[in-house]
Amino acid sequence: MENTVLFSGEEFAKLKTDLVLYQCALNNMKTRVETLLNEFIHLKEYNPIEHVKSRLKSPESIADKLHKRQFALTAENARTQLTDIAGIRCICSYAKDIKTLAEVLTRQPDIKILKKRDYVTNPKKSGYRSYHLIIEVPIYLTDVTERLPVEVQIRTQAMDFWASLEHKVRYKFNDEMPDAITRNLWECAEKIAELDKEMFQIQDVANLTRQTAMPRRETPPL
Repeated sequence: MENTVLFSGEEFAKLKTDLVLYQCALNNMKTRVETLLNEFIHLKEYNPIEHVKSRLKSPESIADKLHKRQFALTAENARTQLTDIAGIRCICSYAKDIKTLAEVLTRQPDIKILKKRDYVTNPKKSGYRSYHLIIEVPIYLTDVTERLPVEVQIRTQAMDFWASLEHKVRYKFNDEMPDAITRNLWECAEKIAELDKEMFQIQDVANLTRQTAMPRRETPPL
């Protein structure tokens, strides 16, 4: 592949060691979300999580991001300059569920919130919508405790579909999309936001109708 940037042998070896720790951090965050998912399914009346995705950046992807930001390709820079090496994405049923889930995650006492970005309330100019958290989680090793960041993205299925398409199109045009496509994507993002609202309203009306239609239990005579 042309213009590929790579770590040197020594830095690559250091990065591979760090990636083991980032995988542990990712596993930590996945366990937290899976625990919440089990609670929602079995102990709560409503489950806001449709499904969960996770990923660990490859050395090539890390090198490319450092290169674009004009940082030297070192394991140290990867650790200090990037906060999205480990990432997890929670897909919610409705937009209203996004902040609810974010609040539940941020209440956990042994984590530290490094950054919040609410692109649901304040979308990017492109139309991108999602809720981003950078959460620092503890990794308990044999003789030391490490703390590493994990990026958490929370969005609806419709937002996720749009973001996936936008990413693919932007890649095809090497981040220089024609104005017409940029405009069309923005318009689609606006329609998706309205669709999310309408879908929730339908669900809300359906729940209310079901509750109203449920027969009342009569009190047996004494």
